[in-house]
Amino acid sequence: MTDADRRRMFRRRRTLAVAAVVTVLAVGCGFVAIGWASATQGAPAPTDTARDSVEVQEAAAADDASAAPDSGLELDWASLSPGVSAQMEYVQQHWDSTSSDEFGFLDENDCMAFTSQSLLARGWVEDDEWWYAVGDPYSSSPAWRSSTAFMEYLEARPELATMLTDDQRDQVKVGDVVQFDWDDSGDRDHTGIVTAVVANDDGTIDILYAGHTDATWDRSVDYSITEMHPGGVATYWSIAG
Repeated sequence: MTDADRRRMFRRRRTLAVAAVVTVLAVGCGFVAIGWASATQGAPAPTDTARDSVEVQEAAAADDASAAPDSGLELDWASLSPGVSAQMEYVQQHWDSTSSDEFGFLDENDCMAFTSQSLLARGWVEDDEWWYAVGDPYSSSPAWRSSTAFMEYLEARPELATMLTDDQRDQVKVGDVVQFDWDDSGDRDHTGIVTAVVANDDGTIDILYAGHTDATWDRSVDYSITEMHPGGVATYWSIAG
């Protein structure tokens, strides 16, 4: 993606007026959230390489209210492409939902299925390897509901997304996919949708994400891999378009 393709997105604190935010930024509060718009996806091509995996439950986090702090940030919808806007609207409306007549709900393992739903809202089209069973999530394809299978699905389709390491945070954008390997085993144990890329005054970058199991909106990647799951590894899928 060239610089010309990247569109800067600013996020503002919910409790402040726009003028106040500008003032705060001027004195260096360190919260400038950036993102780039992405276009609607086309249909992925079929493959036979995806396989199922078991995702790790984050039950402990559900009992810890501090595990899901509210960032106090809001999306700047005007900066998003129509596809990403539709994706993020879906995520914002359903991040804490535990039922759906259309998609169902995978108890303890709905994170990847919810991410797939967001990509469908963004404009992705089902194929022979990535699809859902209406009202029966356990019968949906492995790539739709399994974090590891989805990783393998995208590895076989570089035209859809590019894998980024945690050292490449400057290339991550709103609407991208974040995946976690809690135990450094090589598989993927949890998946979410990037909601903000925050550039701090000290040059560091914070990535925030949303997801299911447990219900999450604007949770810090750093919090997840240092406090919730020390030693965990985060990788990202930069969605093409």
